[in-house]
Amino acid sequence: MLGFVKKSDVPAGEYRWLTVVSPDDPDGTELLLEPNANPVAQAYQKGIFEQGIPAASFGVEDTRAEYERLRGLGVKFTTEPTEVLDGVTIAAFEDTCGNLVQIQTIQK
Repeated sequence: MLGFVKKSDVPAGEYRWLTVVSPDDPDGTELLLEPNANPVAQAYQKGIFEQGIPAASFGVEDTRAEYERLRGLGVKFTTEPTEVLDGVTIAAFEDTCGNLVQIQTIQK
C-alpha cells in the first residue's frame, strides 16, 4: 500500500532476504523486510508498539493527502494527521505485522 516494489528476493535457509525500494528510485535505498522469530526482538517490538513509538518513519510531501490516500486503501491509522511542532505534521498506522509506521511532512 505504500507503493514500494520488490528489489531482492534471495533464499536464506528457512527465510528469505527480501528488500523493497521506491519505484521512483530503484537504485536508491533498499528497505530490508526482516522476519521476527527472535524472542528479544519480539519483546522490543511489542514494547515500542505499546508505547506508541513507530518502528519506521517516512517523509511525504503532504501528510494529510497521504493519510486520505492510504485510508482509502484500508490502512488503519492510530494517529490522524496532527501538527506536533510548527510546520511538522505526522500520522501513524499499524503495518499488520505488529509495528507502527509514521509518515510526516516538515514545512520549510
